Amino acid sequence: MEFMQVKQTMNTILIVEDEQPIRSMVGLALGRAGFELREAADAKQAYAEIDRERPALILMDWMLPGINGLEIVKHLQRDANTQDIPVIMLTARAEESDKIKGFGAGIDDYISKPFSPTELVARIRAVLRRTRSEIPTENCEFDGLTLDPLSHRVTAGGEEIEFGPTEFRLLKFFMQHPDRVYSREQLLNNAWGRNVYVEERTVDVHILRLRKALAPHGFDQYIQTVRGAGYRFSPAT
Repeated sequence: MEFMQVKQTMNTILIVEDEQPIRSMVGLALGRAGFELREAADAKQAYAEIDRERPALILMDWMLPGINGLEIVKHLQRDANTQDIPVIMLTARAEESDKIKGFGAGIDDYISKPFSPTELVARIRAVLRRTRSEIPTENCEFDGLTLDPLSHRVTAGGEEIEFGPTEFRLLKFFMQHPDRVYSREQLLNNAWGRNVYVEERTVDVHILRLRKALAPHGFDQYIQTVRGAGYRFSPAT
């Protein structure tokens, strides 16, 4: 399904979780923190809630009846009207490979169950601060590769390139700081935010995805690996 462009409420959190006790616990914690919680128990209810009113952030359980949470995230990423809604994955799956899959699908943070309500609220606020940060208005352009921060579009020779939100943030940071080497830690701080708990090797996963998207247009070579130091964006000279 495709989602309509609907009004977003800035303090509304949607939790997609099939266990009612968890929804109630989260609702109590978020209510005390000044957030409004909406609930969904499966993919169908989640899509209906999102179509009715765009949330500021989604808390997504992985193991759901029918369509799992990871597939829902992938579906949201394919729709221009929902791909920039931040998502925090809530799950009992705590293996590193699962976390990499989650971040690869486009989530913004990953919290393993059981979790502290206080930590959850802190993580939500950290993600919202980062995603609501001021967006520069000027386009970045190098050799026909153009990034428009306002429309959230990247084009190569006039042809639009599809990106997930994390790859978009990485490319935007690179294009705003060309020919400078950044470590994985620095990229995490600037593209994810200082208060987000992400392993450094997750950067490598998103760099691969960024290069893959740029490759058909010949711009993948602009994302260069500097052995022992990190990565840099180096336009052709």
